[in-house]
Amino acid sequence: MLFSFYPGRLMAANMLCRGVPRLHYLRGLRKDFARAQHVNSKAENDIGEQGGKTEALQVEESFLQGDCRLYYSPSSYHHYVWKSTSSQSQTDNDEDEQCLSTLAPSFWQQSNRYSVSCSRHLSSSNNTLLDLAFSKSPEPKMQLLSSHHRKPISPDKKVDARAFLKCRSEYTSMTLDLKQRPLPIEWEQALLLLQKVTVLKGSMKPSDVSQFLVKLSCLPADKMSLVRSDQRFIMLLRYSVENLSLFTQTQLLEALQSFVWLEMPSAHTVLGLYEAELSRRATEMSLHQLLLAADLWRCIGRQVPQFLQHLYDLVHLFLGQMSAPELVHLLYIIGEGRRCPKDLIHHLERLLMCHLQQLHPEEVGTVCLGLFKSQTSISEGAVTDIVDKAHSFVEKMSDFAMVNVLKYLRFSYLSHRAWLEAMTLEVPRRAPRMRLKGLMHVALTCSALHYRNDTILTAIAERVPSLVSHCRIKDSCKLLWSFGTLQFLPVQSPSFYPKLTESLRRRKAEFHQYPLHLLTGLLGLAFVSQFPEDLIELALSPYFANLALKSKQLELKKDMFTLDGAVALELPQWTGPRLSSELREEVAETLWKFAQSDVCQKPEVQEAKSALQDLFGGDKFVCTRMILPHTRSIDLEVHLDSTGQPIPVNPASATLSSENSSTKSPSNHGWGRINTGVTITEDLLAQLTNTKNSIDPLTPAPAVTTSLHRVEPGDNGRLFDTGLNLNSVIEEILTKPSSLNSRPQESKGTIKLAIQVTNRSHYCKHSKQLLGLHVMKRRHLKLSGYEVVELSHQEWFPMLRKSRAEKLAYLHCKIYNSL
Repeated sequence: MLFSFYPGRLMAANMLCRGVPRLHYLRGLRKDFARAQHVNSKAENDIGEQGGKTEALQVEESFLQGDCRLYYSPSSYHHYVWKSTSSQSQTDNDEDEQCLSTLAPSFWQQSNRYSVSCSRHLSSSNNTLLDLAFSKSPEPKMQLLSSHHRKPISPDKKVDARAFLKCRSEYTSMTLDLKQRPLPIEWEQALLLLQKVTVLKGSMKPSDVSQFLVKLSCLPADKMSLVRSDQRFIMLLRYSVENLSLFTQTQLLEALQSFVWLEMPSAHTVLGLYEAELSRRATEMSLHQLLLAADLWRCIGRQVPQFLQHLYDLVHLFLGQMSAPELVHLLYIIGEGRRCPKDLIHHLERLLMCHLQQLHPEEVGTVCLGLFKSQTSISEGAVTDIVDKAHSFVEKMSDFAMVNVLKYLRFSYLSHRAWLEAMTLEVPRRAPRMRLKGLMHVALTCSALHYRNDTILTAIAERVPSLVSHCRIKDSCKLLWSFGTLQFLPVQSPSFYPKLTESLRRRKAEFHQYPLHLLTGLLGLAFVSQFPEDLIELALSPYFANLALKSKQLELKKDMFTLDGAVALELPQWTGPRLSSELREEVAETLWKFAQSDVCQKPEVQEAKSALQDLFGGDKFVCTRMILPHTRSIDLEVHLDSTGQPIPVNPASATLSSENSSTKSPSNHGWGRINTGVTITEDLLAQLTNTKNSIDPLTPAPAVTTSLHRVEPGDNGRLFDTGLNLNSVIEEILTKPSSLNSRPQESKGTIKLAIQVTNRSHYCKHSKQLLGLHVMKRRHLKLSGYEVVELSHQEWFPMLRKSRAEKLAYLHCKIYNSL
């Protein structure tokens, strides 16, 4: 069986495992070995700096055995792709990005630049060294980004994502404390241990192998690369594989723990064999052993879906034994694994409610983060209880724990008023010391929940400019989106938008890898009328347009479509790239189909459309369509002449004035029937004329029931053919033609109205402030020559319960009062 070791720049080794079928000699190996290469000089120099051991570790052994030439380059181990302990804080805290190791095995296997050319037929009792060979294959082309641009940005502060382990001593039996390294041993002791490996050879017992690994893991961190690159250590790994099935549970876990301190690459082939063995033994392990093994895999940085599935399958057997620390740690593991089995959610929720009052502040934060990372939905009542608990000791929570609660509120889309009000005190107090990523998540949660609080936003805006150098592009873009959505204007913090925009320019090359981030940031800027033309030119370039056309992500296309429409209307002098008509038509059609099946079917929209048809005399006077498709919402379009009389709306000609906007929306032919038989009562007349009802309240008012038809206004003051003459007071309320002359009109005197039926989701919570997209839409409608008439949810929704005549009177007043 062939095992490949490829921790970094070179694939380091292949080895044979005793007890499994051997690979026999393969023809053509001599030619493969002729291509084997030495490691580069940089790796050699780096190793040469380590304690004067260069000669011993860089010796190239060239010998012929069985007609094969073998090369050994231990320095190949010096650089490797993934360093588990050093990368731990990054992976623990970056829940929005899929862990690198999630895709690492398959990705590295496919893109690995080196392959093992030979595996010798060896007997461990007759050979003291592993036969290693390297054969370099052509380097793959780097896609889009140079290595310089791929370097991670240094975090402004380190966050301890495992701080919850300090809450209870019970965690020590099922977790590894990464801050408590084993007592160090000297390098000379390590050399003696490695020498014993060559002496004992295949006669080593399982206990010897595990002890050697444990002792070697006690070396100082700066010596670990030397150990991993030693051929005797490679041989020790082979013996550990040969003894896997003979290890006790304790020895197996000790060996796995030693790999953490040895900083074994997460993609190391040997680790795959350890995962398989642990999965095989899962049913024999206790709950604490299972949780410890899962935690060790997390510390190594390797995704182990096979083992975790066994853990989840066995959790049901331990539900009765699970106390608060076991539950919290399990949720942490579930979060890091990014998945929670559906059949486990109900049991976890029940246990969580049982132990909730026992949890410490950091544990509540860990629970929220685990549920958030695994995208696990629990009942609204359970979420409320968790946030209630967090609110009870919010002042004691770390910034990290507090932000985790906000993340889960965002995921659950739950507006917890007491918690959000507490944030108005906590965020300004903590902002000066908070990390940029945490500040971004605070802003993103406020944006997602439509919660605008200037105290919170100002505190973030004042802190962010000093942290811009540590901004990932996703942080910058999400901050811009959040602040733009909540309509935090540039004048409120003069340096906030310019600093973030400049950070996008400095890292422009990264947007080829993450185009959606660029569009997110630019839309946030567009919401507040900020248009950095150099970045817009990149976003609308043919390269990005081709990405959108090929992409299956609708969001990418929608965002490009919206940005393109905004540029067309707000930058009339724009000479840069625009989206093709093909892409605009595709997105517009997709958005219109969705609107027809969703928004157009809402009762408040259908009732408004029907009532407007009655008011103006038929379906030809009202058109439901997306006047500006790039704004992603519908309007009820009505045209009036200069005297205020309705004129037919022709959907075929009702397009934007110029190619400034997107494509036409299909007209809606499914008009409802005109409602007749409206009841007009004395109460309604009293309401319309603002006079008291002269009829005795105990006497029922006689109803006048008639059919309602629109007629041309005459000298008798009749607006509707109801058989009831409306007096001059009512007529004055219902019509105000004097205001028409001051409104913008087309050349022929046509007034175009965009009647909008809004709801709460268009506004910031508990506020009359529209969200960024809807503010931009109204701006664009005015630029396109439309007057906006809003049927707000505070007014129109109560009207749905009123009589038909009251709705008509309300609409008449609303429309003509706005002109």
